[in-house]
Amino acid sequence: MVRVAPLTPRIVSVFLKAPVGAPIAGQHLVVRLTAPDGYAAQRSYSIASSPAADAIELVIEKFEDGEVSPFFHEVVQPGDAIEVRGPLGGHFVWRAEDGGPLLLVAGGSGVAPLMAMVRAWRDAASPTPLLLLLSARGWDDLAFRDELIALQARAPLFSFIAATTREPARRSGDLGHRFDSTALQAALRHWGYAPQHAYVCGANRFVEAMATGLLEAGVAASRIRTERYGGAG
Repeated sequence: MVRVAPLTPRIVSVFLKAPVGAPIAGQHLVVRLTAPDGYAAQRSYSIASSPAADAIELVIEKFEDGEVSPFFHEVVQPGDAIEVRGPLGGHFVWRAEDGGPLLLVAGGSGVAPLMAMVRAWRDAASPTPLLLLLSARGWDDLAFRDELIALQARAPLFSFIAATTREPARRSGDLGHRFDSTALQAALRHWGYAPQHAYVCGANRFVEAMATGLLEAGVAASRIRTERYGGAG
């Protein structure tokens, strides 16, 4: 393990150097922790770093009753050896040659695999339009917020809309309430493109609502890919 960096009050980025193959944007690693008595627990964490990055970045949200996530928030130190397996996953992935327009919809730490797609898109200087919709409780809970705002300022084909569900919007064009079907359709109309690929990642309820909203907006089911996480941690 190289280092841990805070992203939000409840989310950290964990940077690893691991002898694994180069990931495809959207893939994950399985992390396994083993206690001195032999008890082991493992969790899957999405890779947020670009496939071209020197270190693998995992995004880990802390669950107070979790078996794995508190270790990365409270215990782990640079230089510690971490057992990992992967990269894994072949359905929820995007490559530059897949093209677009590309729509990414994330709730909370569900932004992790989508951030890998954003970075892969950036590194490839992709000519396809990309829209990222990111929902979180508050402004400080928006993981990668500053990086995304900076990318939006210099990349005309990249659009970023944040929704803060418990705080007023801070920027013009952002939302101070949840994404719902109406807000989703309004964002797509303003964007002006019909997504060729749509990826949705977050908690179960968020994913269900956003996938339904996309269908109601006229996005074909065959173009929608979803990934969801629970709260086991």
